[in-house]
Amino acid sequence: MTTIDYHELYLDGAWQNPATGDTITVSSPATEQTVGSVPAASAQDIDRAVAAARRAFDDPQGWSSWHPKQRAALLEIFAVELESRAAETARRVSLQNGMPIWLAEQFEGGFPAVLLRYYSQLMSDAPAVEERAGMLGGTARITRHPVGVVGAVVPWNVPQAITFLKLAPALAAGCTVVLKPAEETVLDAFLMAEAAAAAGLPAGVLNVVPGGRDIGAYLVEHPGVDKVSFTGSTAAGRKIAETCGRLLRPITLELGGKSAAILLDDVDLEASLESLFGVTFLNNGQICWLNTRVLAPRSRYGEIVDALTDLARSLKVGDPLDPETKIGPLVSARQRERVEGYIAKGRSEGARLTTGGVRPADLESGYFVEPTVFADLDNTATVAREEIFGPVLSVIPFADEAEALAIANDSDYGLGGSVWSADIERAAELAARVQSGTIGVNHYTNDPVAPFGGVKSSGLGRELGPEGLHAFQHLRTVYLPPNA
Repeated sequence: MTTIDYHELYLDGAWQNPATGDTITVSSPATEQTVGSVPAASAQDIDRAVAAARRAFDDPQGWSSWHPKQRAALLEIFAVELESRAAETARRVSLQNGMPIWLAEQFEGGFPAVLLRYYSQLMSDAPAVEERAGMLGGTARITRHPVGVVGAVVPWNVPQAITFLKLAPALAAGCTVVLKPAEETVLDAFLMAEAAAAAGLPAGVLNVVPGGRDIGAYLVEHPGVDKVSFTGSTAAGRKIAETCGRLLRPITLELGGKSAAILLDDVDLEASLESLFGVTFLNNGQICWLNTRVLAPRSRYGEIVDALTDLARSLKVGDPLDPETKIGPLVSARQRERVEGYIAKGRSEGARLTTGGVRPADLESGYFVEPTVFADLDNTATVAREEIFGPVLSVIPFADEAEALAIANDSDYGLGGSVWSADIERAAELAARVQSGTIGVNHYTNDPVAPFGGVKSSGLGRELGPEGLHAFQHLRTVYLPPNA
């Protein structure tokens, strides 16, 4: 196939030569063949990007000073440009990380424009000033202002949707952004930059600097950055938090998860299977909020294990560009080795493997692992405690709701989750007691209007909803005297 190759970086509103000749080569996890390349950003390129973002933000007539409706008008053009490239965006993401194409069309092709429009409208509708009558006399006048230059670091698993969890509210608020995409998924980021250029975003408002961990660390600690927004592993998030804590720099962290799906004794299992797929095996198991611990009542444990085993066996594994594929490859050989290591650990600790756990015999290339289900284990098992980031489920029995709640909350993480029952209110009451930033009843969906984020080791701060916009703003209070 023809490879997709770029030779310049998108900096300061234009395509510019990189400071070095280093490149990032991208391979397909399905074929193990090269699909493209881009320049690798250096520290010098980060310096140029931050300087451009700073100029754009500090310009008295620039982006940060535009009226929200003026920014919204340009962001609408950006949304249209993204939509015109939606099919190619989805294809590139599938090529790079193995996301099934039907899912990439929804998450990667469609969601970014939705978020741009949502935050543009939210910002346009927000009151410019809030006034509060003072308890001590006078009035407090409160205004919100863009926080400044944002360093955004995004992962490879859902690259464009996660990019716009940050980019849409930041741009709507009036911030400027230096974006560091993951090395595994850079071709979609450069296509997004093409859309930004075609939309006419002012110079410096958006800059794209691909690179590895060292480049991400350099961006996070750069003196010209005012705010950091990071999505990735908990281990990396801790390091970034340490840096930002020392610098007293605002930060949003969306990190790992080991969420639980609690199936109550009255669950309609047959009617729930399609939605259960969406919270367990979606995107080849490579989503942070997936419910990879399934808690099942002892009274129906065997039935539920059998149903999940049959579900896993029914999923078509193969080419992510095939619309019929439900499970594509893992993103890299390294990630497959990690997942296989966890499968081996589960077996060595005595868990019963009901299906999967091996590479598909009919696929000669690609980083595939069959959907895997473990049964007859408890919440102390390694596979039940650590984030695997692959298509591996642990089915854990419980005696009653109290034990189910205790198991669900016995985790270092708290990002997602779900409760399944024929009685919606019963499920909602239990869900409200799960220690998690988000949780669904009989499904799980990140809705743009509601805050998304985690507790415990799953992160700090929130994305989506008005809270996601507020994360890119700071408050200013002016105290007016009495009778002013």
